This record gives sequence, C-alpha cells and structure tokens, in this order.
Amino acid sequence: MIFETSSRLPDFPWDKLAPYKQKAAGHPDGIVDLSVGSPVDPVPELVKKALADAADAPAYPTTLGTASARQAAVDWMDRRLGVTGVDPQREVLPVIGTKELIMMLPTLLGIGAGDTVLIPDLAYPTYEAGAALARATSVPVADPSAYEGAVRVAYLNSPRNPSGEITPAADLRRAVEWARANDVLLVSDECYTEFGWDEKPVSVLHPDVSGGSFDNLLAVHSLSKRSNLAGYRGGFATGDPTVVAELLEVRKHAGLMVPSPIQAAMAAAFADDVHVEEQRGRYLRRRAVLRDALTSAGWEITLSNGGLYLWASHPSYDAYGSVAALADLGILVAPGAFYGTAGQRHVRVALTGTDERIDAAVKRLEQ
Repeated sequence: MIFETSSRLPDFPWDKLAPYKQKAAGHPDGIVDLSVGSPVDPVPELVKKALADAADAPAYPTTLGTASARQAAVDWMDRRLGVTGVDPQREVLPVIGTKELIMMLPTLLGIGAGDTVLIPDLAYPTYEAGAALARATSVPVADPSAYEGAVRVAYLNSPRNPSGEITPAADLRRAVEWARANDVLLVSDECYTEFGWDEKPVSVLHPDVSGGSFDNLLAVHSLSKRSNLAGYRGGFATGDPTVVAELLEVRKHAGLMVPSPIQAAMAAAFADDVHVEEQRGRYLRRRAVLRDALTSAGWEITLSNGGLYLWASHPSYDAYGSVAALADLGILVAPGAFYGTAGQRHVRVALTGTDERIDAAVKRLEQ
C-alpha cells in the first residue's frame, strides 16, 4: 500500500543542517545551538502549580475548551494588546499549539486543489506546508493587498519569523480592507506579539486596524514563547465568529482537544504579566550582547525589531556560507534560505540559548 501525503510536502528544512551541526558540535567548548527558537528558560512556577492542581482530569475535555482558559485569553488581549470586545464563547478557540493549527487550517476549512493561499515572501515554512497538505497552491508575496487573483486565505506574521520585522498598523489596515473587499480570510500569526523591541507590534484585531469588526480576520496566539510553554502545546485562535464556529465543528469530529490540565496552565499563564517581563529582560540582554558581537565581527543586522531572532548577513557569504563560517566557531544558526528566496544571503540567529551559551558565542565571535 502506497501513501503519498509526505511527497506533497516541502523537504523538512532542518534535516539539511545535520552536517553543519556535526561540525559545530566538534568545537572544544561544545556547540552553541542558535538554530531553533525553542525556549530554554524555566516554566513559571505559577504555571507548573496550575498544571499540577488540575492533574486529576479523568474526563474528556471539550474542543471548545474551559470557560476559564477562554476568559483568561480575552482578558489578556484586552490588557496587553488593546483588543476589546472579544466574545469568549463565540470568538475564542483553544488549540494544541499554533503550529498544529497553521498546518491544518487550510484542510480544516475545506481549502484544496485549485485554491490559492498567500504566504509572506519571507516566512516560517509551515504556512507553505499547510497549503501543500491541502493540495492548495501557495504564493509568496511581499504585500497580500497587491495580489491580483482569487485567494482563499492570506497569512500575516508580525513580528515576523525569521526576520523580526514588525508590520506597521497602516499596512495591516490596508490588508484588512483588501481581505474584506475580496472575501479572503486574513490569518495573522501573532505568537511573538509581546516581544517587540524597537517598536510595539499591533494586533490585526486592534480596533485601530480592524475598525471594531472581526469579519474576515483570524488571529493566532501562542504561549510557547511568552511563557516558555513550547513543551505544553497550548495556544488559541480568535476572530471572525463564523470561522471560529467552523473550526470548532470540524475539530469536534477530529477529536482535537487541548488537555484540561494544559488549559488550567494556559489560564494561569495568560493571567500573569510578571513572568513575561522577566523573560523580556532575559531576551533583551541576550539580543544586545549578540548583536554587538556579530556587528563587531563584520555582520550586518537588518530588521530584527521584534521576535526572538537576529536577521544577519555577511558580505563574504551567502546563507549556507554563513552557516558554515559560524559552524567553524561552534555556533549553529539557520540559513535564511529556509524561509524563502528573499533570505538567500541571511541567517537567522535565535536568542533562545542559555546565558552561558550566548556568552560563549559572544567570546568566539570576539576572537
């Protein structure tokens, strides 16, 4: 029996890093792996307590999720993002990590062969993979509102992975107006929204952008980065109640449910801002020392206004040449080519290393 699902998908990019990882691991002081944005700092104590207190959970959870988790998400959006008027019953849906939602979204919404999905021209690979899984066509664009042709879904990502670029509110408004005029679902991946450095990110659901209506809009939020909960797999989607209702109905049939203890942890995490400010401080310090060390060593940092990465280039190398040069120092980074043709001369340097490993990278760059 032959199955061909995987053949529809692009190559898994990190498999190509294996030889560079091996080279970097040979450094006498060990590898500094800054290739993947996986948190390394502790899970907040209050989150761990909430998880443990909810551990006696023998019954199936509901796909809609607990009222407390949904209300905590609504309160957080109001308090931190200035997004108001969200109905926790009709416009919020917990998900099993936002990568799962993004990968499955076209399939869950019945998008398929002959349909077009717009993705950023410099983008996290899962947008393309999700369209491919549904047999839809993905088209990389710098500005979705400039695209001419029938479109079902268009993705935005701000702060953007990999470059850290923050999309201005005026550009978001233009995309919203285009989506409504053309009946396109505009999906805004906002998982780095609390990590704006040089400027403050704006949600697509903010009234200054949305005009107070969630029609044709879906925002996706994650706890992986803001609360170091990548291992918990918890996030939520919010926006157009018609789209949320469709996702809820299909996910019910699929049995896609966030475990009850995880939802308790989510509620605790969204209710607390102190641990987020502590984490911001860690990343700001790592960003500053890495940026200075790279710049002093001849690298140019562009964009990188938000998120957990530095977008770096060197005049002597293309993307893979840059990866090789840093691997010689025992530092592993991701080639910009992973994220589209616009990244052919860049590398993505993650801030998700311990202070000890970040400092080791700085010393090697200085030498």
